[in-house]
Amino acid sequence: MSDKIKLFLIAAVVGVLAGVTTFRLVVLGKLPFKITSDTGQLQVQNTQTRTIVQEENAIISTVEKTSPSVVAIGINQRIVNPFDPFSVPKNQQSTIGTGFVVSDKGIIVTNRHVVADTGAKYSVVTKDGKKLEITRIYRDPNLDLALVQVASVDGLKALELGDSAKLKVGQTVIAIGNALGRFDNTVTTGVVSGLGRSVSAGDPFGGDTERLDDLIQTDAAINPGNSGGPLLNSAGQVIGVNVATTEGAQNIGFTIPINSVKSLVDEFHQNGTISRAFLGIRYRLMTRDIALLNEVPQGAYIQEVVTGSPAEKVGVNAGDIVTKIDGQTINEENKISKIIQSKKIGQTVSLEVWTDGKTRTVTATLAESPNQ
Repeated sequence: MSDKIKLFLIAAVVGVLAGVTTFRLVVLGKLPFKITSDTGQLQVQNTQTRTIVQEENAIISTVEKTSPSVVAIGINQRIVNPFDPFSVPKNQQSTIGTGFVVSDKGIIVTNRHVVADTGAKYSVVTKDGKKLEITRIYRDPNLDLALVQVASVDGLKALELGDSAKLKVGQTVIAIGNALGRFDNTVTTGVVSGLGRSVSAGDPFGGDTERLDDLIQTDAAINPGNSGGPLLNSAGQVIGVNVATTEGAQNIGFTIPINSVKSLVDEFHQNGTISRAFLGIRYRLMTRDIALLNEVPQGAYIQEVVTGSPAEKVGVNAGDIVTKIDGQTINEENKISKIIQSKKIGQTVSLEVWTDGKTRTVTATLAESPNQ
């Protein structure tokens, strides 16, 4: 056999081995190629395709890790057939919101408006269908937040809380919740659309609303029933509590930053309760434009005064406008809720109150917020 034939055979063997090796690496996904099913030819996989696959895998991994810690909040109602006067009332449970586990002691975070009715009976249902009895509910007077504690903690795993102060606009986020109260553990994705937003939020089933500040805006779909669910980063850390969506708009949802929740969880975990300063008013902020149109001063228009509260004791009434607290003008930057939140029980606050064209100053001593 001539040398040329030997070289040819060696080259052929090397070529076959190289081809087999390359094919195996492609099949195993070790090389940036793919085999098309119709032609059997190799095509280059670009960097963008590989990046998309990595992002999808990250989301899937996050959802698989965190969704067992997301629960449904249900309300037990007695239903009567209005067309049958002899019918027996039946108990029926409806899912009205979402929550997520934050402590191995069975503490669950949700929105206050989800469990707003102090006379109702609520329950928690896990992803695998277990119904858990609620032993305590704390409703925060300053934020639309509530802490729910359940009797059984078997199988409940706390989610890791992130740092909402480090969020960046454009960052990928994942929302998990019970959309419309019917679709359990619905997953939506999006980005952080804005920070420091203010919005009026409330219960879509009950109509109660309040003003919330310093919220995270996201385009991840948040629907009624998602309220109280977690907003997660791609590492599976909770960076917010989903609270509201905007009627008449698409892809605009709002979330309470998780850093506002951490101190509540820590105090409730350690003491079993939370102490907060309390003035005892419900109000609507009068912006400068609204005040000018109505020929009244800018400030907080008092809608309701709680019976026996510090505000009632010093003569504050519904219809009054609080224009200043401790010399600070009440406006979009200085809100009553923020100021009171920074005070301690027993501290006094000076209120400048406008009533029917006259201004007076009263001093109220803050009490402890009643157990809600």
